[in-house]
Formats: sequence, structure tokens, C-alpha cells
Amino acid sequence: MFNIEEELKKLPNKPGVYVMRDKNDTIIYVGKAISLKNRVRQYFRKNSKTARIERMVSLIDHFEYIVVDNEAEALILECNLIKKNRPKFNVLLKDDKTYPYIKINLKLDYPGVFMTRKVVNDGARYFGPYANPGAAKEMINFIKQKYKIRQCRLLKDRDRPCLNYHIDRCFAPCMGYITPEEYKKQINEIIDLLEGKTDKIIRELQIQMNEASKNMEFEKAASLRDRIQSIQRVSEKQKVSNISENNIDVIGIAKSELQICIEIFFVRGSKMIGREHYFYTELKDMEDKEILSGFIKQYYLDNPNIPNKIMIREEIQDKSAIEEWLSTISGKKVEIKTPKKGEKLRFVEMAEMNSKVTLENKEKDKSEILLELKEVLKLDKLPRKIETYDISNLSGEYMVAGMCVMQDGVIKKNLSRRFKIKNIYGQDDPRCMEEVITRRLKHSIQDPKGGFGNLPDVIFADGGITQIRATKKAIEKYNLNIAVFGMVKDDKHRTRALMDENRKELEISNKLMNLITRFQDTVHDTAITYHRKLRNKSITKSELDDIPGIGKVKKQALLKRFGSVEKIKNATIEEIIKVKGINEEIAKKIKNI
Repeated sequence: MFNIEEELKKLPNKPGVYVMRDKNDTIIYVGKAISLKNRVRQYFRKNSKTARIERMVSLIDHFEYIVVDNEAEALILECNLIKKNRPKFNVLLKDDKTYPYIKINLKLDYPGVFMTRKVVNDGARYFGPYANPGAAKEMINFIKQKYKIRQCRLLKDRDRPCLNYHIDRCFAPCMGYITPEEYKKQINEIIDLLEGKTDKIIRELQIQMNEASKNMEFEKAASLRDRIQSIQRVSEKQKVSNISENNIDVIGIAKSELQICIEIFFVRGSKMIGREHYFYTELKDMEDKEILSGFIKQYYLDNPNIPNKIMIREEIQDKSAIEEWLSTISGKKVEIKTPKKGEKLRFVEMAEMNSKVTLENKEKDKSEILLELKEVLKLDKLPRKIETYDISNLSGEYMVAGMCVMQDGVIKKNLSRRFKIKNIYGQDDPRCMEEVITRRLKHSIQDPKGGFGNLPDVIFADGGITQIRATKKAIEKYNLNIAVFGMVKDDKHRTRALMDENRKELEISNKLMNLITRFQDTVHDTAITYHRKLRNKSITKSELDDIPGIGKVKKQALLKRFGSVEKIKNATIEEIIKVKGINEEIAKKIKNI
């Protein structure tokens, strides 16, 4: 048995990574330390801790550690372990958005310029991310209009050039009409454009325009003039500050009672080319510098676009180690700066202001929903956690239930749960509902920190008064005070209204109705998907499954050869043993079924 106090005595005074595990051996936290001995012991001493750390320590059943040579190695190992295991109490980079990048594969003789949402370490250049996909498409369209680069995804030898060549949109590299060296002059200019180095491009184009004009090549000069004007318009759209830095990311953070928001600006050549934002709900009691440290390590772990400088408000503890790590993986010097005055400070303040606005806008929608629910349902407090349940079966067969959760006005699909009905036989949806909710409430009463979390503030039953009464019956078994309402559908199976226990339909806004409709559809999909999975599994089971020596592969081979179990039964032993993997002994067993 693991004795924490004894193991604490064995900790070495060396740098390394420590891994905290719960009673199920699940990793709940990964951290690094210059001294494992000092750092790990702090968690188990009677000193002041945040509520979050207190919760984590209460769940620690045992820990392990890995000794390394220095802090930089510890940081790399920590990042990789967090990425792989996603521990509950670490700062986790969660985002449901996949931002687009512009990709140029420089390994090719004739690279194309395309949009992608997947960044891989393949030697290509990636520009972005673009928080607005429309902006990325606009930039690519601009490039295709102003530069004669290939627009086909795969470059193949052709008998004749495509339409783009004939309308003067491509130099037809597929036909060998342009050398790789000449083609890459365009690509280099496009890269300068995407990096924000428009002043350099414009100077070079102006020289070419003046030269063409002197040589009386007026059509060429006019084309160059139009390109200069287009680039100037793109440049003006991007410019946000006269900050002198050429390659920086600026990170701002904002907090509320419910969550925090991190906003990151991407500035290249004094121009903002994009931004991202991330929301976290479990980090409110952490210090800003701890949140920023965790965010930076995760965000740049597999990011090919590491800037020269990262600007933040708070000085972080492991700054030197992170700088060394980022410099190593990017092949250039990377600095983390905390500006105190001037334009750089104002840029950090701008990121913070935008993170605050982003957070307020998101919470405004949430708060409006929660306040309307509180008022409509006549509750004493905001209904921060609402659960709904749906029963699915086929004439009393394969009976299951789905559960979905709405947390702070947002449907959380990752908190959905599925149940097999255990004690009800025959089609009786109300009794099934009672059983499922009884089991669910028992989970939280016995283990509030378990997989079901806290008890809900409200339960929405999928149905009318019958389902409401079945739900209340389950709640009354534990003498709990949980409000119950029904989500009622019309004849066309569309959500019509919310109903209280007196069969009164409640008036709600269209916005709330749309949310409740999605909530009801989500729980219905959860239940019906599970029901179909069990039913299909049962259907695919056959008499062949009961024969020793026949596994999945042999079963599929037999069915592929004969088409059905009945035809297999009618086949001769000689015909059966022709199937790969089937010998005479197994063939005889098949004939005996």
C-alpha cells in the first residue's frame, strides 16, 4: 500500500516532473519542479492553499516522479505528459474551434497557396491562425488574383494548360512555362505579404513600375501600379498600431465569477493578422501568472508559428525555462516580455480589454438565459445546472435512457451519460424514468466528486405530466428539493413548450425555446443512438458466435462466402473447409448447430 508520508521522505532534491494519481490510478495533475523534494511536500503540508488545490490534494491517492537533468527538460516532459493525459487539475487548452491557416509547401518546386485547418510538422510554412475564416479566404483570393501561381491541388503533367493560364491567372508550371526559380520569386513576395512586410514589397514593385514606365512598357507599369494599390489596401486593413515589433504574440486575460477568457493577438510587421480566444471555467481561484504559464506551455507545444516575443502583463515564475524551450524548438531566440510603459504596454492593455469584452459578450448571453429561466420557472436561485432524460426502446426491448446536462446556459455534450434499464420489464417509460433518475441521484449523494458531479438545480423531463410525476417520485425518495418541468412536443414531434407540475405551459422567449429544443434533441439523440447500438449488436449476433474456434474474422469470412447462417448450414463440409481458416473439425461443429 502506498504510504504518502513515507514516500515524501524519499523524494530527491533534484529537478523533475511529478504525477498525482487518484484511487482509480487516473492522473489528475502533472507538475514540474526544480526540487522535487521541496515542491511535492508543499501539497501535503498545513499551509494556505486555494480551494482548487485543496480539492486536488483530497483526491490524491498516490504519486510518482521522474528525475531529469535540468528545469528545461522537466518543462518539456511536463508539457508532453499534460498533452497526453489531460489531467483534470492542470490548465487544459480546450477549444471547440479549429482556426484556418494559410499553407505554402516550400518543399515543392511550384508551391500552391491553400487554406488548411490542420497544422503538421511537414516542412511547410503556415500563416495564421485566422480567427475569421472569411479573412483567410479573402487573403487567398487576393493572392490568386494578383499572383500567377498554380491553383490546382495536385500538380500533374498536362497535354495543354488549363483555363487559368488562358485568362492570365497562372504561369502554367505544369507545362514547364516558368522555371522554379522564377516561380519562387512570386512565392517569396507572397510570404512577405503574409508576414506583414508590405513596405518591402511596395518598394520593390515601385522600382519595377518606374523601370517599366521608362522603357515605355505602360501596360506592365499599370499592372504593377494596381498590385501596389491592392497591397496597400490589404496593409491598411491589418494595421492596428505603430508598435515597432515585427513578430510578436500579445496575450490578455480577463476573469469573472463564472469563468476566465484568454485573448491572444498575432502581430506581424506592426499589423495584426489574427486573434484567438479561449474560455476556462475551473481556474477562477488560480493566479493570473499560473494560468498564463500553463497556457503558454500548451499553446506553443505543437505550434509552428512561434513568435520572437510573447507579451504578457504578469511575470511568470518559469519564464527562463519556457524561453529556453521555445528558443530550442523554434531555432531562434524567443523572449517573454512584461512591458511597463509605452506602446508595448498599451498593446497588452488592448488584448486585456478585448478579452474582457469577449468574456462579457459571452456571459451576457448566458446570464440572459439563466435570468429568464429563473424568472419563468419561479426559482429562488439561478438554475446553473439543468439535467434532462429520455427513454428509448422498441416495444419494450433494448430499453435504455440518455442523460444530458446544461451548465450555465450551455449544453455540455461531454457530460452526457447513458443507462441500461435494469429493473423494468416491458414498455413502461414512466417507471423507467423513475429508475434511471433514482440511480443518477444516488451517484451524487454517495460520491459528490464522482463522474456525475453535483446534484442538478432543475430536471427537465422529456415529456408531459406523466414523466414529471415519475421524476418527482424519484426525487422524493431522497427528500431532495429539485424543481421538475416537462419539455412537451407537438404532433409533429417538435418542442412546443415547458410545462410545470400543474400542467401549465410556461411562456418563454424564442431564444430560450431554441435552446430547450436543442437540449431536447440532444438527449433524444443520446438515447436513440445508444438504443440502436445495442439493437445492432444483438442483430449481428448469430449461432456462429457460440461455436468454439470461430472468432470475428472467421465469422466474417463464412458470411462473406455463403451470405447467411442458413446457407452455411446447408453447405457440405467440403464446401465449408474451403473458407480460409476453417478446418474439418470446425466444419463439423458448424454442421451440428
